[in-house]
Amino acid sequence: MVLAMVNGVLTSIALETVVLSKQMSFGSAFKTACGMSLISMLAMEAAMNAVDVAVTGGATLTFWVIPLMLIVGFLTPLPYNYWRLKALGIACH
Repeated sequence: MVLAMVNGVLTSIALETVVLSKQMSFGSAFKTACGMSLISMLAMEAAMNAVDVAVTGGATLTFWVIPLMLIVGFLTPLPYNYWRLKALGIACH
């Protein structure tokens, strides 16, 4: 599970850095991507892995559990992202 979380975070940061580097310098893009993703991605990955373990009884990825994992993974970081956007006025870009 730790490997899945690390891969998810690194993939997200890499993709966001590439996308943002078209709008800003590479260093700024990397810093922005790290700030955008870290907490949200860790929460999402932890929730998805927890659902997988709770439903299947272990880290056994099956096709029927994937939709449930995706729903939980989407809903988990929403409160943090909403707070970051509304309360702090900090947008991702």
